[in-house]
Amino acid sequence: MQEYEDLKALVAEIESDISKAEGGNKAAGTRVRKEMQKVKQAAQAVRNRILEIRSAQ
Repeated sequence: MQEYEDLKALVAEIESDISKAEGGNKAAGTRVRKEMQKVKQAAQAVRNRILEIRSAQ
C-alpha cells in the first residue's frame, strides 16, 4: 500500500531532526513539528485507504 510506504518514509526522514531537537536545537524542533503535521495527514490517508479496502469487500 503506497500510503503506508509514504508514512514510513516521512517518519524516517525526521529521525535526525528529532535527535537534534532533543539536544536543544530549536530550529530542528520547528522542522519536526512541521513534518509531524505531514505525518498526521499521511496517517489519515492510510486510515481512509483501509476503509476503502474494507468497504470493497
